[in-house]
Amino acid sequence: MSSAISMASMSTYAILGCGSVGHAVAEELVAEEKDVLILDRDEGRVEALRDQDLDARTADIAEETVAEAVADRDVVLILSPNVEANKKALENIRARGEEQFIIVRASDPVTADELSEAGADVVINPSAVIADSALRALEQGELEYKAAQLADVLDGADQLAILAHRSPGPDSIASAVALKAIAEAYDVEADILYRGEIGHQENRAFVNLLGIELTPFSEADLAGYDTIALVDCAKASEPVVDRDVDIFIDHFESEVEYNAEFTDIRPNVSSTSTILTKYIQEFDLSLSEEVATALLYGIRAETLDFKRDTTPADLTAAAYLYPFANHDTLEQVESPSMSPETLDVLAEAIRNREVKGSHLVSNAGFIRDRDALSQAAQHLLNLEGITTSAVFAIADDTIYLAARSKDIRMNIGNVLQEAFDEIGEVVGHSTDASAEIPLGIFTGLEITGDNRETLLQLTEEAVRSKLFEALGVEGGSSGGESSNGS
Repeated sequence: MSSAISMASMSTYAILGCGSVGHAVAEELVAEEKDVLILDRDEGRVEALRDQDLDARTADIAEETVAEAVADRDVVLILSPNVEANKKALENIRARGEEQFIIVRASDPVTADELSEAGADVVINPSAVIADSALRALEQGELEYKAAQLADVLDGADQLAILAHRSPGPDSIASAVALKAIAEAYDVEADILYRGEIGHQENRAFVNLLGIELTPFSEADLAGYDTIALVDCAKASEPVVDRDVDIFIDHFESEVEYNAEFTDIRPNVSSTSTILTKYIQEFDLSLSEEVATALLYGIRAETLDFKRDTTPADLTAAAYLYPFANHDTLEQVESPSMSPETLDVLAEAIRNREVKGSHLVSNAGFIRDRDALSQAAQHLLNLEGITTSAVFAIADDTIYLAARSKDIRMNIGNVLQEAFDEIGEVVGHSTDASAEIPLGIFTGLEITGDNRETLLQLTEEAVRSKLFEALGVEGGSSGGESSNGS
């Protein structure tokens, strides 16, 4: 209530119908030294209000004379528990044609709609407000409880290994950085470990510019750590480590059961960085520029700069981080230079594109830097008329595929699941997904100098066919650009 009032830069107020809700509002406004007039039909209540030095008068708010009595007031709050009387008061005030900001109390969604149609600027349903307040209190209570649990685990730790997911992205890296900062606040030495590689140019820029220390899993001795944490690892289809896990934090339900001593899984937020930001706040840690910048980038990257599945929790976390982050560094991270190999992959993907309707599929051939595929898929999505792009290529003995979509009717992650889940590993979201498929599934052949072109042709036919079928179009090249881009 007070936020709605403070947003309207007004100076004089009238409260019509002063039950418990109106009384509480009146006291808050008077405490802020506002000019408040109270009208209520209950003479006893009016006398009690006057005894508190409040400007209260006896009146039936449904009478037409009330509209004239509050004509000089900038804001009118109609807060009687009698919704019919509230509606009548609203109609009478609006009939005068004055430009007043009016807040009205409803009793349920139906009356709320009626009051809005009658001209209320803001409609308040007390039961909904109470429920919302209770949920916020519950959420805060749960956070305090979980923070105490996490603190107990860290109190008993000496050396902490924080594992990010394979070839980690910004959300996973940022979450690990934040958990390391929390651990260090408890005098726990922590290292961030990862498998795979930091391949995407933005991810490399992210790590380098912020000076984030990451240790390849192959160079670490896991036996030297008494405590193990997994952050943003839920999508792994096999156990990340072959030993007990103490801490597990993610915004997805895990595909592997870990039975960790501390677990926080929140599918109702869109990034693990959001969860770790809440813990940073709850522990009241001094937030360094590096950690704030990492977390803000993690949230932005995971939500596609707040365009994908963004929740209020993600937005409030980002708002908290914003003043502490280095925005010049963020700009450098988000605009890295393109490597020669990425440019080659993009050129090959453009040359071999095939378009059916608004769907584009392309083969980038044999590659070394598979992270270049995601950049190629993103660039091709920007072509005129394209709403979905998928780029695949062969590296070592695996077919790698990256897909992007801006079609709100489609979940590209589900499309790849339908096409390749039974023969490969698929991860992703509604707008961003990837797949890894063993090459032998399609060909049964090993890569040699003599059969490279045969492998490429077999892969081309199989992957394109499955993709277009999953996208709901036939796999041929009729009706669109041909596979060689001509």
